[in-house]
Amino acid sequence: RHAVLLVFQAMDAAGKDGTIRHVLRGVNPAGCQVTSFKQPSREELDHDFLWRVNRALPQRGRIGVFNRSHYEEVLVVRVHPHVLASQRLPDVDPATIWDDRLATIAGFENHLAREGTVILKFFLHLSEEEQARRFLDRIDEPEKNWKFAPGDVRERGHWDAYQHAYQEALRATSRPWAPWYAVPADDKRFMRRTVAE
Repeated sequence: RHAVLLVFQAMDAAGKDGTIRHVLRGVNPAGCQVTSFKQPSREELDHDFLWRVNRALPQRGRIGVFNRSHYEEVLVVRVHPHVLASQRLPDVDPATIWDDRLATIAGFENHLAREGTVILKFFLHLSEEEQARRFLDRIDEPEKNWKFAPGDVRERGHWDAYQHAYQEALRATSRPWAPWYAVPADDKRFMRRTVAE
């Protein structure tokens, strides 16, 4: 009768993948699905911003995990508003678009909760200093080189804008039916234990 949706959002190198693996280690994979949301495809851009996440929601009786999520539309797109042009939206009011999208997300999550989806959202809060250290590890350690992308450094230049966007998103959408848990992410063991609890 119920589904569970776990949403993970964080800055690059915060440890989303490792935390998801660690927390769900004992779960039967047949009852769990992990969806990682990357840059939207052309087909996804031809629909509203919730279309792709709606298609990936867990069925009743299953656990769904979103590694990044619908929140990218009020985080990355807010930091890089030129992305809105590629979405071919009709008459966007730049003064209200973020509040409108946040209200839409809150309503969407309320609808899911009323329909039986238990929603838990985790913001893995990494410090700027720790992110720099992890990026250097990715460069210095050959087995971690695959994790490093030059775009990560460019995004780091927007640190303050991302922090503001996260603050606004968490404030506007943390509700009893879909709470946000801001978890310190500098200590991976502490972070993973906290998320599991």
